[in-house]
Amino acid sequence: MDFDADLPGHVHRELTRFLNEASAEIRVAEPGFAYAVDALADFVLGGGKRLRPTFAWWAWRGAGGDPAHAEGVLRAVSSLELVQACALIHDDLIDSSDSRRNRPTVHIAFARHHTSSSWLGSPEAFGLASAVLIGDLALAWADDMFSTAGLPAENLTAARPAWRAMRTEVLAGQYLDVRTQATGDTSPEAALRVSRLKTAAYTVQRPLHLGAALAGANQEQVDALLAFGAELGVAFQLRDDLLGIFGDPSVTGKPAGDDFREGKRTLLVALGLQLGTARQAEIITKAVGNARLSEPEVADVRAALITCGAVAAVEGRIDDLTRSALTALRRAHLTGPAEERLTELAGKATQRVS
Repeated sequence: MDFDADLPGHVHRELTRFLNEASAEIRVAEPGFAYAVDALADFVLGGGKRLRPTFAWWAWRGAGGDPAHAEGVLRAVSSLELVQACALIHDDLIDSSDSRRNRPTVHIAFARHHTSSSWLGSPEAFGLASAVLIGDLALAWADDMFSTAGLPAENLTAARPAWRAMRTEVLAGQYLDVRTQATGDTSPEAALRVSRLKTAAYTVQRPLHLGAALAGANQEQVDALLAFGAELGVAFQLRDDLLGIFGDPSVTGKPAGDDFREGKRTLLVALGLQLGTARQAEIITKAVGNARLSEPEVADVRAALITCGAVAAVEGRIDDLTRSALTALRRAHLTGPAEERLTELAGKATQRVS
């Protein structure tokens, strides 16, 4: 079967199949857990661009993956969506976010379920605990889906280092993000460290590594793809930072200015403080971590970031990183349409509106 034409659709079908199979036994054994399982399935199947499986797929194709293993590879790379689900559910909880994809976040939805059910105890504590456990379930099931993809043992063994590194790096990035907020480190270097681990590694770099390893790529190809993924992944995060402040909430699915309310020390913030006047730096500083930041105050921060040149500097960094990434991609010498498709993905990842 040719999966190239509608890869996101095929990923969606694989996820649907796996989630149905993985949940069947526990639904019978513990009917009370069905609500939590349904919430995870709704979260995974209810949206997303399927970027991570797409990067992994084209790395596998470009590194000369055996077509006979296509179905197994599709299943293996689809498991990356469950890793993302874990990261997003936990991230929303850590950041106290109320919405994602224009819907209540998992911890908020479960707190409301607690209230509407007139249960005992704190709705907020129940929502918090539920989100932690559902995120953990997503990560456990990601490993199950990857391990049972039906690929030869040698292929899975070759891809395991990329899989292990990805899981460790995304958690390390999450921790560094929390730590940076706690220490108040507003340096550009700290912001970029978080971007490289929290986003670049598990969004682009390790999915590419995973796909290439499943194909039996040589080290030169792997190194070139890792370089491509590292640069592009940071550019992706920098675009996300801009959208968090300037994006349309109806498109992004999250309120504008939430990064400030959550206290995110992004590169945009770091450059705003570095380049701004004393007054502009004061406006930015007061906004970071202000949970009650109003729309007029968000507008003031936007104006300060634009006027001081921080927005232009981040846009310039995105362009530089994208060019560097595409140079590295050409060194991978991928076969078939893979280089063209990955170049297209680079454009969509760094110039997107949501």
